[in-house]
Amino acid sequence: MTIKKKITIKDIANELGITPSAVSKALNNHPRISDKTKEAVKGIAQKLNYQPNHLASALRKGKSNLVGVIVPRTNSNFFSSVIQNIEEVLNKKGYNIIITQSNESYQKECDSIDTLLYTQVDGIIASMANETVDLEYYEKIKSKGIPLILFDRGENDLNVDYIGIDDYNSSHIIVEHLLEQGCKRIAHIGGFKRTRIYNNRIRGYVDALKKYDLPLDDELLMESNLTTEEGRKKMQQLLNLKNRPDAVYVAGDYAALGALQVLNENNIKIPDEIALVGFGNEPFTDMVTPNITSIAQHSAKIGKLAAETFLNYTKKETVSQELNKQILDAELIIRDSSNKNKTSLK
Repeated sequence: MTIKKKITIKDIANELGITPSAVSKALNNHPRISDKTKEAVKGIAQKLNYQPNHLASALRKGKSNLVGVIVPRTNSNFFSSVIQNIEEVLNKKGYNIIITQSNESYQKECDSIDTLLYTQVDGIIASMANETVDLEYYEKIKSKGIPLILFDRGENDLNVDYIGIDDYNSSHIIVEHLLEQGCKRIAHIGGFKRTRIYNNRIRGYVDALKKYDLPLDDELLMESNLTTEEGRKKMQQLLNLKNRPDAVYVAGDYAALGALQVLNENNIKIPDEIALVGFGNEPFTDMVTPNITSIAQHSAKIGKLAAETFLNYTKKETVSQELNKQILDAELIIRDSSNKNKTSLK
């Protein structure tokens, strides 16, 4: 099998009998190059199927017009919606995005950061992996003077821009809603406390119980990776308790789906025996039976704000970041899984 070599500007120069420097200037629309030469260069470049070396160009110009986006996973409607809106805003300003996913792995996240930095991206917009505790690699981004914008999952210690919803208050909204439905023994299947957003949701849950003089039972508070399988596992543990909860608040919709499956399999009447609330407002929450009450995270707005925050840095000569939070109000979408009153509330 014959493998074609990569065409370079030298090949174009040889075809036209001009210097590689003249070819480079023609391709970059330099004013000192005649229109005739520019047309000839573009014609040969097309004929030879020349592909420009964007990395080399970025090194020369100090600008790549590329923005890296790191997400824990792309199969979530929340993250895919954020990505879509980031891209939509940036494309209009001449930027393209490079998407990487950590799959909740700290090491994969570090590898992604290294790759994006090597590619000379102009900025990085990221949501941290569940495993991430060491912030060294994110500090590396800052040390290179590259704008870093965090969304959904971030750490205050990095002192950079952050966009997300009010996770702490979200738990208060959920607990108050469940109390209005007559629930008194509310369990929480949360994420890991080491991740700031899940720690905030746990704190909000605990403080809301205290606020309404409800007992805090350690066996009703669980940490998990919030997968569907973990939701099934934790829900079964709750059903095995001698004193079962009458409501379960789950910090992620996929885990809430697993919990719903177990409740249905055990013929538990939802919400009459056990009410259920998820988090994220994934599309499937309105398709399952019963459909799941959930918190809307305003993914479209978060994506747009993240992109606009990056673009603000492109207007500045130097990048000097500090902790700047843009916190959006949470919205509870009430559905059948928790609505004992059967009213169409939001």
